[in-house]
Amino acid sequence: MKRQERDERLTNTSYILENPSGQDGDGALPASDGRERAILVGLDSTSLSGWDIEESMDELAHLVDTAGGQVVARIVQRKQKPDSGYYVGEGKAHEIEMMRSATEADLVVFDDELSPAQQRNLEEIIESRVIDRTQLILDIFAQRAASAEGKLQVELAQLQYWLPRLAGHGTELSRLGGGIGTRGPGETKLEVDRRTVRSRIASIKRQLDEVRERRSVQRRRRRNADLPVVALVGYTNAGKSSLLNAMTGAGVLVEDRLFATLDPTTRRYTLPDAQVLLLTDTVGFIQKLPHQLVMAFRATLEELSEADLLLHVVDASHPKAQEHCSAVFGVLGEIGADEHATITVLNKRDVAESAPMIERLQHSYPLSVAVSALTGEGLGDLARTISGQLASRRERIDVVLPFNHPALGLIRKRGKVISEEYREDGVAIVADVDRAVAGQVRKTRRNSG
Repeated sequence: MKRQERDERLTNTSYILENPSGQDGDGALPASDGRERAILVGLDSTSLSGWDIEESMDELAHLVDTAGGQVVARIVQRKQKPDSGYYVGEGKAHEIEMMRSATEADLVVFDDELSPAQQRNLEEIIESRVIDRTQLILDIFAQRAASAEGKLQVELAQLQYWLPRLAGHGTELSRLGGGIGTRGPGETKLEVDRRTVRSRIASIKRQLDEVRERRSVQRRRRRNADLPVVALVGYTNAGKSSLLNAMTGAGVLVEDRLFATLDPTTRRYTLPDAQVLLLTDTVGFIQKLPHQLVMAFRATLEELSEADLLLHVVDASHPKAQEHCSAVFGVLGEIGADEHATITVLNKRDVAESAPMIERLQHSYPLSVAVSALTGEGLGDLARTISGQLASRRERIDVVLPFNHPALGLIRKRGKVISEEYREDGVAIVADVDRAVAGQVRKTRRNSG
């Protein structure tokens, strides 16, 4: 009994009814506009991500809006850790169902990834679709994917998400009736059959392996053309596409929506010193980015690890800019690109309120440039900084290496070969390489000598 009383003291729930229509009166239902109504549920818990719960719930609401839904209520429970069976506890699940009935909500969205058991248990109580943050993000990606490659990547992530959840669902997943959380890439509803899902995953992986190989060939061709690659990375909605447009006139669609860009866009850009480079936009990151997506988009994200330089675009006007940076570096770490040469681009300097944040970020990231993709302020400084970084990171090497020396492959892969001659004593090679590669070549020569 004492344990139960302690748990009750630690649990505090807040309920917020939202009224996007602007109607007066407490508890007024928003006007119906055809969008699906959603209730958001989150835990204020020290055992979770460490993110501010209000910020996390605001972001979840933005995700629902991006997916085409309308938030009608928020429920936040203060709890030391998630309940193993229901995430929020069985009693709270019944309260959520009462709120869902009162607001006529179509679905309930949880702010963290639910275990298969939690999702099944909640669905037995809540008489509507129950989805989690991961499922919601996957749904948005499914809507946004445009290329054949992008659709394959999203489908793979969805299938990997659903595979451990098939028990108890079977082919019922194909009959969910559509809506947020059930859609596949494009306009096709997500259909999952336990008997064939594993073979489909294997098939997609084979196709994406072919994509990775094609990208590898393309990267080698770019290096042979002596065009450095600069990749834009950043938190979703930080302004990467806007910056690409401002620098190159790419004409990429810019929306105030999360994950507006999934498929990479590459454009040529000429620096003030007349050097031409390739500027590539990439998918935006987010806190609690599903691991399935990181792995599925590995072929795309490898562009980052192979780039000569990263431009980390930060929305400097956002109060959680520091946390956004941490989330980005977390994903970069998953793909082995967290120690890459990086310029931090502090975007939206035209917003006056961002000045204190800009100062703090400049202190944290000394190699940074404040810009405004909207007004063009600071773009000249950014271009000059890019020129300096590219120039400082290249070195010409002139060496003779044994025919089977491992450094030969490294030079050919990561550098621009000027000349290569096969002689009796080995391969005489002259190449322009990144300073890090030059250091590795010198190290391997010492070790082998």
